[in-house]
Amino acid sequence: MNKTIKIYVGLLILLFVGAIAIEFSKPKPINWTRTFNEAHTIPYGTFVLYNELPNLFPESEVQDIAVSPYEYFDEYFNWSDSSYTTSGSYMFIDDYAEVDDVSAQELLDFSSHGNTIFMSTNYLPKKFLDTLGIELKNDFDFKGKAEFRLSNSTFKNDSITIDRGLSNIYFSKLDSTRTTVLGYQKFNKEERINFIKVDHELGEVYLHLQPMAFTNFSLLKNDNKKYAAAILSYLPDDTIFYDSRNKKRTELGDSPLRFVLSQPALKWAWILGLVSLLIFILFNAKRKQRIVKVIKPLENSTIAFTKTIGNLYYETKDHNNLIEKKITYFLESIRRKYYLDTQLLDEKFMKNLALKSGKDLGKTKKTMNLIVHLKAKQMCNEDDLKNLNKTIEDFYNN
Repeated sequence: MNKTIKIYVGLLILLFVGAIAIEFSKPKPINWTRTFNEAHTIPYGTFVLYNELPNLFPESEVQDIAVSPYEYFDEYFNWSDSSYTTSGSYMFIDDYAEVDDVSAQELLDFSSHGNTIFMSTNYLPKKFLDTLGIELKNDFDFKGKAEFRLSNSTFKNDSITIDRGLSNIYFSKLDSTRTTVLGYQKFNKEERINFIKVDHELGEVYLHLQPMAFTNFSLLKNDNKKYAAAILSYLPDDTIFYDSRNKKRTELGDSPLRFVLSQPALKWAWILGLVSLLIFILFNAKRKQRIVKVIKPLENSTIAFTKTIGNLYYETKDHNNLIEKKITYFLESIRRKYYLDTQLLDEKFMKNLALKSGKDLGKTKKTMNLIVHLKAKQMCNEDDLKNLNKTIEDFYNN
């Protein structure tokens, strides 16, 4: 390796090392995904809130719900006396309340037995809206900055302002007989209701429409944590059932097979079925000849037809008619094959026929004389027919 090549290789290595150093020196881009996941430390995760729950509720136990609300609370329902064997507050914080109707009804039933439901989300379950008699409205014409405050004068100093990631969704219709307004939001100088309490039989349902207030980004900014703490202060000191974003069904994905994959027996049956199918495909991958269809040869219907007609004449004993037809067909064959006139079957005709056909003159005369005799005979019998048929066959074959 000469000196010039060494210089080029050295410059290339320096360039490569420099590119790597510049890439690693760049600040890591901020992930602004709205996950609301309690295990995420990104701006729109809820790691801070989740870890502060034991401090906010020192006398309460925090239990994670890693399945659907129906699956979780249905196990605590006592069918004998229609009651729940547990009590507490269900907490849900997310951008969208993806709660199916069955789980939503289970939560309402849980609340009706003297328990508490707290949801902070932009879009509430339809079951909640219909049952609690409330409606939402989305005002798309707004600026990103908004002020949030609580109606209770005790929390007048806990108002906050958020300028990122908001939606101007508010309560447009309420059931005044059982609803208490607890908080407001102000966009473009217009104040709307965003936090309410609804009495549901023996329990209470707290609904909040700005989950961004509970994210890491909001709680770590200024004194915004006071607003979140004031909202959660409405919840009783009892068990907190935290609806985790890390659900077992998420680990299995959104596939319709998630239940099959969650059961060991069904999972192995599914795997065994797939392996068996793969083995079947591998062993049958060779190209096979297509099944050859059996084609029956065309039946010679002429012979069958002739036999049928012959049997018909024979069974009716119409020997004269049959003899006449055999003579007619025989003479037609002679005309077509030897080009002889068969109107007069005399000595000259017989000699010409013997010469052209190469037949013996004696046999030729015998055949023609029999034909002349039978044509003149009035009543022919079966022996005459057999004799004629044998004579014609001998003429053809010899």
